[in-house]
Amino acid sequence: MLGAVRKLAIDLTPVRESREFRLLSIGEGISSLGKQAALVALPYQVYVISHSPALVGLLGAFELGPMVVSSLIGGALNDRYDRRMLLALAQLAVMASAAALCVVALVAHPPVLLVLVLGGVLAGGTALDGVSSAAIIPAILGPKRLRAGMAFNFGLYQAVGIIGPAIGGVMIETLGLPTAYALDAASCLAMLAAAMAIGSQRPAVAKEHPPVRRAIADGVRAVFSSRALSGSYVIDLVAMTFGMPRALFAVLSLTVYGTGARGTGFLYAAVAAGGTLAVLTSGWATHARRLGRIVIYAVIVWGVAIGCAALVRSLGPAMLLLGIAGWADGVSAVCRATITQTIATDELRGRISAFHMLVVTSGPRLGDIESGLVAGLTSALTSMLIGGVACVVGVGAVVLAFPQLAAFDVEHPERVLAPGESRQPV
Repeated sequence: MLGAVRKLAIDLTPVRESREFRLLSIGEGISSLGKQAALVALPYQVYVISHSPALVGLLGAFELGPMVVSSLIGGALNDRYDRRMLLALAQLAVMASAAALCVVALVAHPPVLLVLVLGGVLAGGTALDGVSSAAIIPAILGPKRLRAGMAFNFGLYQAVGIIGPAIGGVMIETLGLPTAYALDAASCLAMLAAAMAIGSQRPAVAKEHPPVRRAIADGVRAVFSSRALSGSYVIDLVAMTFGMPRALFAVLSLTVYGTGARGTGFLYAAVAAGGTLAVLTSGWATHARRLGRIVIYAVIVWGVAIGCAALVRSLGPAMLLLGIAGWADGVSAVCRATITQTIATDELRGRISAFHMLVVTSGPRLGDIESGLVAGLTSALTSMLIGGVACVVGVGAVVLAFPQLAAFDVEHPERVLAPGESRQPV
């Protein structure tokens, strides 16, 4: 019995053995606290100003462009320059944009367009942060501890995701919106200090660096050379685009549950709580091989839980179902991150990590757009129900289009194609 529990418990070996990983984890935990508070503040502020679910969804569109540019260019830069310096630069960008949002929030009736634009700038800095930290971790831990490290890293993010939105919601109600943005700006100092405290994180030296545009194209080509890898990205985009209802959390809290900013934060926290539970019991991931199949089953559970959440009318049951959805998303995220870093080579690490982070961060924004527009045409609950059903149907389509995902074996991964290499016929 004790042995079974140990196999389920999260593996803390990377934290004990790696000083660099420990420092980055501390910095990530503190800075994520502020990011989660801002995550609640932005859609809440847009809805309070506009009273439009569609405009809340449009926030995702304003965030998507800067995220795409920052991720793709950041990935290419991470494969040629010191990754810790790029990580530090990302913190400065987030601090500046969060500080600007804090100032704007002090205005009695700020233009909603200005809030949307600054939200996009903030998303761009956050994307560069995610790409740089994701590219650093595999080099620090090595293959042996990579799965445990990825699980711990995601678990830390999810754990902070419980505290951060709850703090953000309470802070907005009691101290006002500016304090949530101020917390985001101040919390980045921890990650900045961590980046400066670890050693140089230069990538493997290549004979020559191609132009940035070609380097980005090489990275995209490498991703699609592995059908298992590209399939894992497509299934996540399906789950987030149709099944992620976070743009509706403020709308649901204010118009259905009657719980205000506090309830908005609790809805975000419920998803993160489920994700945290998934990671705290992720010891099995160290031994699992068929990670692609696990991803498929997890996304089905996610879609069903989101659809069922649309059938309830009070905060408590909705939080429970969102917690189940978060658990499934946590299982999927650990497996997908491991697939990515197992397949990636160091020469392509930054660009493939950038593509991974782009999918992870852009999916929810696409979900914001989809759920916000559908809610504007119907209602928030109808939008969530349609999204859950579409997610489950989409999984079936992905399984048919990418059979390599279900067949993926972590002990025998597909190899991505290096720049200039062509796949030989079997």
